[in-house]
Amino acid sequence: MVEHGGLDLMCLNKSYSHSSTTSSSSSEREKKIFTKLKVSLTEDYPQKNAEILSGQYGTNLLLIGVSLMLAIAHHGASVKEEHLLSFITTLMILQLIWMIWYIVSRDRQSNLQPEKDVHATTCWIRGGLTLLALLSLIMDAFRIGYFVGYRSCVSAVLGVYPIIHATHTIAQVHFLWFHIKDVIKTFETFERFGVIHAVFTNLLLWCNGVMSEAEHFLNNHKRRLSSLGYVNLTIVDMEPHCNCTTSACSMFSNSLYYLYPFNIEYHIFVSAMLFVMWKNIGRSINLQYNRKRPATRTQGLVVGPILGLVALASTIGVLVVYIIHVEESMDTRESAIAMFYCYGIVMLVFMCSAGATGLLIYRADPMPMDTTKNPSRTLDTEILFGSSVGSWLMSWCSVVAVAASSSSPSYRWTNLMYSLLIVLEKYIQNLFIIESLYRQREDGEREDAEAAGPVPEIFSVTSSLAPPYNGIINRAYENPDKGCVTLENEQVENGQVYGTFSSRKHSAVPLHAGSNVAETPSKKRQILKNIAVFLFMCNISLWILPAFGCRPQYDNGLEQETFGFTIWTTVLNFAVPMNLFYRMHSVASLFEPQMCKN
Repeated sequence: MVEHGGLDLMCLNKSYSHSSTTSSSSSEREKKIFTKLKVSLTEDYPQKNAEILSGQYGTNLLLIGVSLMLAIAHHGASVKEEHLLSFITTLMILQLIWMIWYIVSRDRQSNLQPEKDVHATTCWIRGGLTLLALLSLIMDAFRIGYFVGYRSCVSAVLGVYPIIHATHTIAQVHFLWFHIKDVIKTFETFERFGVIHAVFTNLLLWCNGVMSEAEHFLNNHKRRLSSLGYVNLTIVDMEPHCNCTTSACSMFSNSLYYLYPFNIEYHIFVSAMLFVMWKNIGRSINLQYNRKRPATRTQGLVVGPILGLVALASTIGVLVVYIIHVEESMDTRESAIAMFYCYGIVMLVFMCSAGATGLLIYRADPMPMDTTKNPSRTLDTEILFGSSVGSWLMSWCSVVAVAASSSSPSYRWTNLMYSLLIVLEKYIQNLFIIESLYRQREDGEREDAEAAGPVPEIFSVTSSLAPPYNGIINRAYENPDKGCVTLENEQVENGQVYGTFSSRKHSAVPLHAGSNVAETPSKKRQILKNIAVFLFMCNISLWILPAFGCRPQYDNGLEQETFGFTIWTTVLNFAVPMNLFYRMHSVASLFEPQMCKN
């Protein structure tokens, strides 16, 4: 009995010790889970959710502005233009404060060299945006002159707004030149809100410009219809109800609308560049692929530029003839519209043929695709698709209108063919641009630049860096062209951008002093260059026409007959700005590789 009881006692002790061990291990597991949860709530939570929080903040800023715009479009007495301009002015002032804070804080950290994303933008894009900014400043000067002429009967906000906008434009251009490539690693949550505030402030300025330009064009369209005998059209009087104190008020007012297209493109491009900066916050840059773009060469560029200049010259001729004849009688109006569609069909056929040829060349080349992370390239791809939706909607509405219309003007079937070609051309061009963005170098090029990493642009022919000999870089063989020297040259020199050269393969043959490092581009590469330049010029041409008033979709009457005046103008007010942005973005996507690649 005693032995049996002893055995029971031992079993009880074992089971107790086992249960205590189990409970202690479970408590330790619970402590670990609690510690992980605490860390995730205190550290990972802001990092993972700051992007969502700041994105929601920016979206709501935009929606507030759009709500004010819709109220103004109703032309009621409760919400007026000065209310919207006051809101936008406040947003611009807040962005100015943030940019000043950012620049000052970076200057204080001058001993710490910030990481930079060399793919975020190029010198030519910033130069183009600077030109657009200068035109925006001229527009602000006209607005100030307009306010001075009517200052006795308009709100003071109309005078304050252009002054703040001009200051905002100058400060923002400085920011784009010196800080847009920064990869922010400090105060990440706060900086996310600052950058996204700048993104949506520019988007709101873009929306305001689009609305003002569309309203002006619609009023002109109604005046043309009234002169042709149409009735029941309400034309909004946009002039103040007082006399101008200067003789230049009408000149200021009319000139504003010729500058709106440039101001509109400026703000939408700035918002896209700032969005890339927002995506780069906290990002770890892969130095192997983060390399400065070599300078371009123009060898073999003959056919593409010539055909592009012919397209541009014919575009200017069509624009002048259309604007003159569309204001005249019904017969000349119809002939002007028919001329536009014939011109458009020829242009789009050539563009489709060029894009298809480029795609066939890419398909015949078994080069792998570059799948490295690149926020700028990802945004380019998404914008190409998203901005195509506007013109596709407009084209399919035109197809439905041609099929359903009871009238049969001379341009009916050319309108149908033009609309279908617009859809096809965007399909092919999008594929060509995206294919070029994700293509790696040719096999012959990679032998001398294997470690340089793939750079996703069209005009990649050879590396601008000579291969090292016995681990030493011979500076005599570097590309002397400084056309695309950017502000991060110090990083290039100390290895922050290019990384180390030790991973590059040693050349099997020594370099001689008279050797020519830059090889002649292959025939295939020359053809792709010419195709890209031709498409670049054609997209400029197709941007110029609607930007400066050549919009037959308003004037042909087929779509208006099918959908009604209100619905069709609503479609156009959405589709035309999207189409303009698509063309200008295609210009940037096609031209960037030419300026900053071989």
